[in-house]
Parts: sequence; structure tokens; C-alpha cells
Amino acid sequence: MLFPENIGEYLSIDEVSLSQGELYTFVTNKNGKGKKGTLVASIKGTKSKDIVNILEKLPLESRCKVKEVTLDMAKNMESAVKQSFPCSTLVIDRFHVVKLAIDAIQHLRISYRWEELDKENKAIDKAKKQGKKYTAIELENGDTPKQLLARCRYILSKKAYSWTATQAQRAKLLFKHYPLLEKAYKHILEFRNIYELHSKSYAEAKLLTWIDKTEKLQMKEFNAVAYTIKYNLEKILNFFNNRNTNANAESFNSKIKLFRANLRGVTDTQFFLFRLYKLFA
Repeated sequence: MLFPENIGEYLSIDEVSLSQGELYTFVTNKNGKGKKGTLVASIKGTKSKDIVNILEKLPLESRCKVKEVTLDMAKNMESAVKQSFPCSTLVIDRFHVVKLAIDAIQHLRISYRWEELDKENKAIDKAKKQGKKYTAIELENGDTPKQLLARCRYILSKKAYSWTATQAQRAKLLFKHYPLLEKAYKHILEFRNIYELHSKSYAEAKLLTWIDKTEKLQMKEFNAVAYTIKYNLEKILNFFNNRNTNANAESFNSKIKLFRANLRGVTDTQFFLFRLYKLFA
């Protein structure tokens, strides 16, 4: 479904699951601010060809008025935007890029947790064979190593100023016992701080330095992050033109999910979409 009257200079494109994994692609106007006039198009599926077939029904003149489209790193979305809005600049959403880096450190944390679980299982087995009662190792705050690693998930995804006193204590313990995690955390902070810069050229220099440093760190968890940033560098740097993100698209998706939850699922997709159109188109 198309709503040509809602097209604007700054758009977002994203996918959302309506029911049982059934995906739809939504194109939204940032100026709509999640209200009436936000929805530009809703397209069943996420195939580039299907998206283009619908969006190309809009006059080329209208599509060429679009200056910027914010999206995630999905290649199907990138291809669809390039074909549908040929005059636009593509901007990879900063939150998706940051999440990629955070996922890397979480992968490292989880690998340590599996190691601790393995150590604990071996210690339990050894105690049984010796006819002894197994007592878990406790750290200074009362956590066992596996508990510490499990409870630090939030800590590693946030900046230190947002930690509570308990979380700060836990972080201190974590970094004491797993120094590589501290090294990785500081490396991610360095990356996240690049997004606070306002000069595109300075941000580019900082990103290239960060990529180079990542390669020298020899931490396999970050290799894919460095490669992805390098490959998508231009589209990532386009963020610094207007500092636009996909926040409006994510907000729109959240409203859809809340709407879906209130209805206890989507049993009639067409009626559900009809109600969305009434609210946001």
C-alpha cells in the first residue's frame, strides 16, 4: 500500500514482523514523527524486488525529492533504496552499528561464561569422585564467576556513568578477573565516542584509526565489526551530514508491536493493516 502524499525529503525503511514471523517492510517519513502522515508505504515481505516494484509506482519526480534514507545494514534494503530513490543519500543507522560492536563484547563475555560453566562441571565431578561436597567459588561481592559473567550483560552495553553503585562494583570485579573484557570495553567506548563528534572528516579519521587498532588487537570477536565498518564506511559517515537515525522507524515499529500485543496477536492481517493506515497514513 502506498501513500504518495506522505513522501518527504527524509525517510526511514525497516522491517517488522506482524504475526508468526510474517515480515512487512515499512517506509516512513521522519517529519511525521510517528503520527498521522508518517506512513509512506507498507510492503509485504522484505525482498528487494518486491519493495522496488511497489515503490516504483510513485512518480520518479516524487522519488527524486527524497534527499536521505536511513536504514540498517541489510543488503536487500540498501539495494531497494538505491533503485527506488536514486537521488538520495543512504545513511546506516548509528544504533545498528553500535549494536554490532556491543554484540562482539557480549560474545566474548559468553565465551568466558561457558569456560566457567565447564570448570564448575569438572569441579563438581571431581568432588563427587572424591566423596566430597562441592562448594562454589565466591567472589568479593558474593557472586560466583558464572553469575558475575551473567549479571554483567547490561553493564557491558552501557557507559560507566549510567551504572549503579552495585553495577560499578561488579564491573570492577569483572575487569579484575577478565582483563581482556576491560580492554574490549574500553575499545568499544572509544568507538561509541566517535558518534559524539560533529566533523565528518574528523570522524572518518577516528574511524579509520579505530579499525586499524582493532586489527592490531587480535581479538577475533571484533574482526567482523572492523570489516563491516570498513565495507560500509561511506554510508556510516553519512550520519554526520544531518545526524539522522532510524529512531523514528524503530518508534513506529514499537507502536506496531504494542498494538499487536494489545490485540493479543494478529489474526486478521488485512484488518490490522487497515487500522494502521487509519492511524499513521
